[in-house]
Amino acid sequence: MSEKNQTNNSSVISLTVGILSLFIPFIGLILGIIGIIFSRKAVKQINQTNENGRGLATAGLICSIVGIILQLLMVLGYVAFFSVSSYITN
Repeated sequence: MSEKNQTNNSSVISLTVGILSLFIPFIGLILGIIGIIFSRKAVKQINQTNENGRGLATAGLICSIVGIILQLLMVLGYVAFFSVSSYITN
């Protein structure tokens, strides 16, 4: 078993990937999905091993969800911009 003061590695990965999903265009969508997966994995591991890192996993989940939403809005913005600009030029 792990020591009580050890932080779960998956929760750290979840937070890191979740933050990256906020700032990296297009790839952030994939990173957000990976962040959600690692966050869920971390919570399951924390429940079994009693490690620290539940807050990091939760923050990673939130960052990943917000990152996915931002990426989807950005993609919709690009689609709307280019469809309107092509309509104006024709």
